[in-house]
Amino acid sequence: MERPYIICHMTTSIDGKVTGDFLAAPESAAAIEHYYQINRDFKADGFACGRVTMEGSFTGGSAPDLSPFEGAKPWRGDYVADPTATYFAVSFDRRGRLGWKAGRISDEDPGYDNSHIIEVMCNDASDSYLAYLRSIGVSYIFAGEREMDISLALKKLRQFFGIKTLLLEGGSTINGAFQRAGLIDELSLVVAPVTADQNSKPLFEDAVIEDFSLISAQPLDGGAVWLRYKKER
Repeated sequence: MERPYIICHMTTSIDGKVTGDFLAAPESAAAIEHYYQINRDFKADGFACGRVTMEGSFTGGSAPDLSPFEGAKPWRGDYVADPTATYFAVSFDRRGRLGWKAGRISDEDPGYDNSHIIEVMCNDASDSYLAYLRSIGVSYIFAGEREMDISLALKKLRQFFGIKTLLLEGGSTINGAFQRAGLIDELSLVVAPVTADQNSKPLFEDAVIEDFSLISAQPLDGGAVWLRYKKER
């Protein structure tokens, strides 16, 4: 396969939502703990999220200080900051807005800690942002002029970083983009025993019809269920 094998791994409500207040409900606590443990057990080569999820989980919404890099003219090719890295945090950040502080994520969960950051951007990302990423040791690749070409991004992730299996753990927007492009090979859904409200968002935004086969359905502690599906070929 020219690209990584993609497993969309998510915690969902009974009614198929993946973001919203239901995640903070006591009834969801056990499902979330199972989700993180399964994330570690997969032993994938990395995980991927969109900008909003990365902000909420890792950068705290901080904006990058680009003032020291005004007028910089870095080479605009794909950039591998750490050729020795073996575990990756892949950030789909189309315009280049995330305020990373270092080239690796520091997190108390070993499923995310010490993952080397790869920014996936469009070709119109600014020179100052590229220089900023280089200064802190973040890798980056380009995929598309002004709109993200996910298929191209995945091929580059395999080619430049050797990523064979990638967990997609984003929100409905990035998950939906992968799904519409036919790039999700497997679903791993930890279903919490709770429904969501009208402001919660679905697993896939603007989904298209696809067929998946059930691999397994496993009851978990706390009323959760782990469902695994594989896409029909």
